[in-house]
Amino acid sequence: MSSVPERSDIDETYTWDLTDLFADDEAWEDAFGELEGRLEDLAAYEGRVTESPETLQSVLELRESVMRQAANVAAYARMRKDEDTTDQTYQALTARARSLAADASSAASFIEPELQALDRETIDEYIDENPALETYDHYFDDVLRMKPHTRSAEIEELLADLGDVTDAAGDVYNMLTNADMEFPAVEDPDGEPQPITLSNFTTLQKHPNREFRRRVYESFYDEWADYRNSVATAYKKSVKADEKLAAARNYDSAREAALNGPNVPVAVYETLVETVEDNLDVLHRHAALKRDCLGVDELRMWDLYAPLENDESPTVDYEQAKSYVIDAVAPLGDDYRDRMAEGLESQWVDVYETENKQSGAYSGGTYDSQPYILLNYQDDISSMYTLAHELGHSMHSELTSETQPYTYSNYEIFVAEIASTVNETLLTKHLLETVDDAAFRRHVLDEYLERFRSTLFRQTMFADFEHRAHELNAAGEALTPDRLDELYRELKAEYYEPAVVDDHIAREWMRIPHFYRAYYVYQYATGISAATAIVDRIERDGASAAADYREFLRSGSRGYPLELLETAGIDMSTADPVESAIDTYDEMVAEYESLEE
Repeated sequence: MSSVPERSDIDETYTWDLTDLFADDEAWEDAFGELEGRLEDLAAYEGRVTESPETLQSVLELRESVMRQAANVAAYARMRKDEDTTDQTYQALTARARSLAADASSAASFIEPELQALDRETIDEYIDENPALETYDHYFDDVLRMKPHTRSAEIEELLADLGDVTDAAGDVYNMLTNADMEFPAVEDPDGEPQPITLSNFTTLQKHPNREFRRRVYESFYDEWADYRNSVATAYKKSVKADEKLAAARNYDSAREAALNGPNVPVAVYETLVETVEDNLDVLHRHAALKRDCLGVDELRMWDLYAPLENDESPTVDYEQAKSYVIDAVAPLGDDYRDRMAEGLESQWVDVYETENKQSGAYSGGTYDSQPYILLNYQDDISSMYTLAHELGHSMHSELTSETQPYTYSNYEIFVAEIASTVNETLLTKHLLETVDDAAFRRHVLDEYLERFRSTLFRQTMFADFEHRAHELNAAGEALTPDRLDELYRELKAEYYEPAVVDDHIAREWMRIPHFYRAYYVYQYATGISAATAIVDRIERDGASAAADYREFLRSGSRGYPLELLETAGIDMSTADPVESAIDTYDEMVAEYESLEE
């Protein structure tokens, strides 16, 4: 019997309040119906987009209004579904919302091809005639930049219509892993059954009893083995969809397509992987430290998450975590800190794991709503860091929404992961500076090292895995379960040279949902690199650097990622931020080693 509580058992103050989006399902249905009717209004502009500056303004404003409403409809349905992934009512609402969003994209698909019929000189003349179009200046630049990869209006409409289909592999994977798969319970050292879930697996891998960790590890991955053909098929289809869509837009590869969207040079991706893989000795040093601290002859895969200390993580309840995180962001300014504190008291966060709740964590919401954060809080240091991480995303959205028009509100993931990791880094520094308890400090330092390991090194390893998988597919090699296991195992052995790599860990790729968003994960690694550099600037230059950072957060997508980072004083076109982050990681390993002397 599961020990995970039902949602009805949770005090509503620890659940998110979705009434900021819609009062109830009936209000959602009203908005859905209204939105369906407005798509004809949008389609009526086809062939007329550039007939005059005034018409151009009208069609762009109508599209924004439609897309804002579609985003609200989709967000509400998704978050209701995530409260209970087995609830077929909200599964249906989510499917309808996604279908309507695809219809909206289809209805608007003619706009950019028609805009691309103009040149920059003509657009500038339109802006001169109608200054209201000045708001769209960066958008126009981005549309013209994408002209070589934009097809005819007919094909663009077809590609938009296919959006729900091309996402199918990820949808199937999510339903399989969150609703259908059921992991076994494992008896703990006290003889009590401990159910394994996607949310608590990592927590259980931190248990001080090594034999228990081993049994949890093997039971977890044995369950994945039973679904290996289904998961491999889903991932294979996802990779093929990536490549087909890239080819349809005249790209040579899915990686080129994914990075060209936000205008991030492929060289940034390559530099990240090369720089990290040239510095694996630092990761190996951390792994060797863990082996020595655990007092084992061989570091095994079920030891990787175990803390360097022999005892379990200190308990950090949610209320204490809130206090720590609010105090930690003080260097970013009073307004930033106070607004975060207010949000935490305004039901931004759905805090605790409940039966059939979506696993993991995310920051959501829309331009028109308050931020929303999904957590599965476990009363430990790791969960406190996850709260800080997601609050970084939420505050980024808040500052962007209050400053930028809707056109620039959906900032790129490349910059989003910076905001989240700045909060994590500030939290670490605050705790090490203010908490006297020696055991707590050691656990904080250990958590910081683990965050670096999993964000910089592990995510880069994931990035290399997915690129190699895409290359195999492009070369015509079948992505069978055995081949994917083999590829993953090779990388794991390279990255974790001091540890023993076994057959179970070769299946780890199966549990990574981000692989269903092509070339997504590398941005965690670039994000922590940039974030470390930003915090270093704030420590060095104080209020002026914090102001630059807040200006970066307020910019949304009104600029390309590397340009926006220049506002915060960071140059991601070089290896410098990555190398600096690795140096910081190395220093922290050395600091912990000194504690052991």
